[in-house]
Amino acid sequence: MKYLHTMVRVRDLDESMKFYCDLLGLVEVKRYDSEQGRFSLIYLAAPDQVEQAQQSFSPTIELTYNWDPEEYTAGRNFGHLAFAVESIYALCQKLQDAGVVINRPPRCGHMAFVKSPDGISIELLQQGDALPPAEPWQSMENTGSW
Repeated sequence: MKYLHTMVRVRDLDESMKFYCDLLGLVEVKRYDSEQGRFSLIYLAAPDQVEQAQQSFSPTIELTYNWDPEEYTAGRNFGHLAFAVESIYALCQKLQDAGVVINRPPRCGHMAFVKSPDGISIELLQQGDALPPAEPWQSMENTGSW
């Protein structure tokens, strides 16, 4: 058995690509547009796994964009996507500066949660050892759910 990808449906492809690629730093490795089916599939990989993903399309996130508007509701049973990051503080600052709510700040220097434009919970984990606790994160309260 081999893990391939996680699929999430997105309402606004441009907004989602900005979040996943421009802000989180994922890289598009494959795109498929179906005129007949009226949908697009976009496969994204973490920068350190692009070469592997280009060869096998795993591990990836598959963004599914249906061209005809639909309303999606998030189920708590989905859980979250998780990414190891070089600097949790720097990425959280970048996301916050772009208007993304930090739902669970990285108070411990190790873990944070944000949500995608479609309400998908994203866990960010510091690579290696936790960073020393630092402001403004250390005293920041949780916001909403994750």
